[in-house]
Amino acid sequence: MSKAMRQMPQRCGRVGVAHGEAVRDLASDEASGPPREHQGTGSARPKAGTGGLLEAALARENLHRAWKRVKANKGAAGVDGLGIEQTAELLRTRWSDIRQTLLAGQYRPQPVRRVMIPKPDGSQRELGIPTVLDRLIQQALLQVLQPLIDPSFSDHSHGFRPGRRAHDAVKAARAYVQSGKRVVVDVDLAKFFDRVNHNILIDRLKRHIDDAGVIRLIRAYLNAGIMEGGVVIDRHLGTPQGGPLSPLLANVLLDEVDKALEARGYRFARYADDCNVYVGSIKAGERVMAYLRKLYTGLKLQNNEAKSAVASAFGRKFLGYALWVAKGKEVKYAVAKKALDNFKARIRQLTRRSGGRSMEQVVEKLRPYLLGWKAYFGMAQTPRVWRELDQWLRHRLRAIRLRQWKRGTTMYRELLAMGAKERVARPVAANSRRWWRNSAKLLNSVLTIAWFDQMGLPRLS
Repeated sequence: MSKAMRQMPQRCGRVGVAHGEAVRDLASDEASGPPREHQGTGSARPKAGTGGLLEAALARENLHRAWKRVKANKGAAGVDGLGIEQTAELLRTRWSDIRQTLLAGQYRPQPVRRVMIPKPDGSQRELGIPTVLDRLIQQALLQVLQPLIDPSFSDHSHGFRPGRRAHDAVKAARAYVQSGKRVVVDVDLAKFFDRVNHNILIDRLKRHIDDAGVIRLIRAYLNAGIMEGGVVIDRHLGTPQGGPLSPLLANVLLDEVDKALEARGYRFARYADDCNVYVGSIKAGERVMAYLRKLYTGLKLQNNEAKSAVASAFGRKFLGYALWVAKGKEVKYAVAKKALDNFKARIRQLTRRSGGRSMEQVVEKLRPYLLGWKAYFGMAQTPRVWRELDQWLRHRLRAIRLRQWKRGTTMYRELLAMGAKERVARPVAANSRRWWRNSAKLLNSVLTIAWFDQMGLPRLS
């Protein structure tokens, strides 16, 4: 999964559907249906020999946990068009046969459904949506493989690992800069998830696990292909984002680079394919960049030279954050300019078509995004920026309110009804067509901060 957007608000990389499942617990239905025929594997644990891991992944208890996770994550249907409930019915009637094909090495995953996700800068990110059945199987595999593989990963790796998150990587970066490493080697891999070499990935995976059935199944997922417009496109490179296994596989491949950097004593932080190395000089940074190019070339990955750089740590962003120096030479966090621009672009998008919706409905739509954004960027130590964003947002909502009222006579009547004084309502109504310019100063005394609080609009500051 690419960049910071995986743990940032409006996460990225997932296609959500509305909340609300059937009253019955389909996970329980699935787990206590066909899989009951194999209750002997319910307490199976991973074994070193061939077949042990796959049997553990397909054990009843593990599948039950995997189903609950897939169900909780929601997500759209894959190429088979089956959602959560339809897949639950499929499992009740056909799971025994599916399990046998998996154990026999004859299971063939269906192609992933290609979805293009628009990015704030106007570009698009490709997402591959597996079927719900394949998401279940991948999640079951992940639950068995991650406890075995994750402990061997570098402590400098923070992405998609239990107990770790993007904030940990940003905190590590700040600590390095505070210690005097003021130059960053900022590496951006070009279309990483599209260019993963299957043979190299499988070779690195075999260093962690010795189970022919699991290796065969993972290779089948890598080779499943992508369906677009009813046509299946074969895939010989890449691991499509969207499946539960993709982040673990990415960490398996890039751990080789982490270990090489560790062996040389470099200070760095990696989150998925974002890697920043912190050094004391530009010259040292250029040596590290050359070394990283060599390492990535060995994995048949390509450096995006246009976005990669050796530069001051205070002029680059990392996972949406920037760094700045306060009084006393203390390094602090800030929201990067691009993240601020993306925030405003998203707010404009969420409030663009506000005609026909009440202010309560507009706020209700904004609320999840604002809360998520605030939670992610809560480490930023820039109170003035938070206040300015709050002011800008309320200004925009006041302009929307005026636009909803449209006519000056309506504005005048509504403002008086809200308790505005004559000297406020009259000039606002007289400038009824100048929504943005008119939605400040005098209007602030009526549509106050307390009024927005009562509406349920979260404050950023």
